[in-house]
Amino acid sequence: MQETQFYISGLKCDGCIAASRAKLEEVTGYESSEFDLKAGEMKVIGDVDPQAIITAINDAGYSAVVKSA
Repeated sequence: MQETQFYISGLKCDGCIAASRAKLEEVTGYESSEFDLKAGEMKVIGDVDPQAIITAINDAGYSAVVKSA
């Protein structure tokens, strides 16, 4: 299973995480995610296209940039 890390911005609470996860669940290959609001980071597990993850986060109203794949 692939793990991709992202820097995220704009998320402030559990509601933000829930909105983001709802969009991430629409991405083909997505399995799960972990968020660290203080560090501004997100880890996505699954065979996903990083650009699709960025688009999903943008659609939720936030920003993401690949940290590592």
